[in-house]
Amino acid sequence: MARHADRLARGLAQVVNFLDPDIIVLGGGLSNMAHLYTEVPPLLRHYVFSDVIETPIVKAMHGDSSGVRGAAWLWPPT
Repeated sequence: MARHADRLARGLAQVVNFLDPDIIVLGGGLSNMAHLYTEVPPLLRHYVFSDVIETPIVKAMHGDSSGVRGAAWLWPPT
């Protein structure tokens, strides 16, 4: 699990480096892995090209159902 958190931190660091998002929202199955919200932020600091990182990592409001809800909105009404 530590390797998984480290690799996620490396990937998210690239997103932060290029896009500088205000927030990172984890959805799908990742949103159910509670350890990521505590382990990834400290690891992220090692890989971001800045001395300060204030980008919070939060769980999607609807958890792992967020993708299904988004897909349902794409379905045309009949």
